[in-house]
Amino acid sequence: MRVPFNPQPGRDPGEIVRDAIRKRAGLIFRIALAAVLVVAALRSVFSVGPGEVGIVRTFGRFSSRAEPGLHYRVPIVQNVDVVNVEQIRRIEVGFRGDKRILTESHMITGDENIVDAQMIVQYRVSDPTKYLFHLREPEDALRATAEVALRSMVGRTSIDDVITTGRERVQEDTLKWLQKLMDEYESGISITDVKLLAVDAPDEVRDAFHDVVRAREEKEKVINQAKGYRADLIPRARGEAQKMEREAEGYKEERVLRAKGDAAKYNAFFAEYVKAPAVTRQRLYLETMERVMARFERKVLVDGDLTKGSVPVLPLGALGVGAMQPAPAAAPAAGGAK
Repeated sequence: MRVPFNPQPGRDPGEIVRDAIRKRAGLIFRIALAAVLVVAALRSVFSVGPGEVGIVRTFGRFSSRAEPGLHYRVPIVQNVDVVNVEQIRRIEVGFRGDKRILTESHMITGDENIVDAQMIVQYRVSDPTKYLFHLREPEDALRATAEVALRSMVGRTSIDDVITTGRERVQEDTLKWLQKLMDEYESGISITDVKLLAVDAPDEVRDAFHDVVRAREEKEKVINQAKGYRADLIPRARGEAQKMEREAEGYKEERVLRAKGDAAKYNAFFAEYVKAPAVTRQRLYLETMERVMARFERKVLVDGDLTKGSVPVLPLGALGVGAMQPAPAAAPAAGGAK
């Protein structure tokens, strides 16, 4: 219910209005002050989440670090930057999304060829104080430094190695060199991974270069096949050689033993020959004729003088005689011839 205006008697109406305005203004000021204090109180409290670090700045200068939890700051005088130190961040070198940045991606290799290289760098903030205060634009500085590191590694490597077998080594060397540079800058950044997405010849010469690469790969394939054949053939040849050596050794032993036996036999014959030369010659003749005649199935003995009119023939083969036997020696007459 509205209270009717009832001016006090004897007072000036203007003074009464001014007094009411002053009272209302004081009330508004108190309400506004209370609101400001409430807002200031609310803004003076801040929270730091898990995996985050709060950097408190007083008049723009670093003053303290705030770990996860609730904290208080002086409004207006102090500001807080909350940095996630566990988040894995990334930057792109040589491209942005689907767009290629040729000024970054075109690089010269160690053998003075041009390649188009695109790279992703993953990192995290290891020291939020250095990250906020030592670099004006940390992400831009990291991208520029990553480009420098990659150019340095590509410039020491041939185009064949960069595109084929040397990619892993280029990635590892780039990561080490990039981390070294960022540490020298005291950036507070830790590099977690460096990955080459695409490394290829420029579009203008890409097809011709791929033909050369395929030819070299075919060459390497043939060389590897030849090495495999050699690796299989050499052990086999060595085995055959060892087998032949063993056979030769066996043959040598056999020949030596046979020669020794023949020599012993000859020595025995020689000893017998010395004792009875005529008998030994006759025995050798008969043994030789026996071996020769044994080779023929039919044997014909001719006895007598071929100049005579009739020649007696004895067909030994028909009689079943297989070999000529020496005739027994006639016994000498008792008493001997006179």
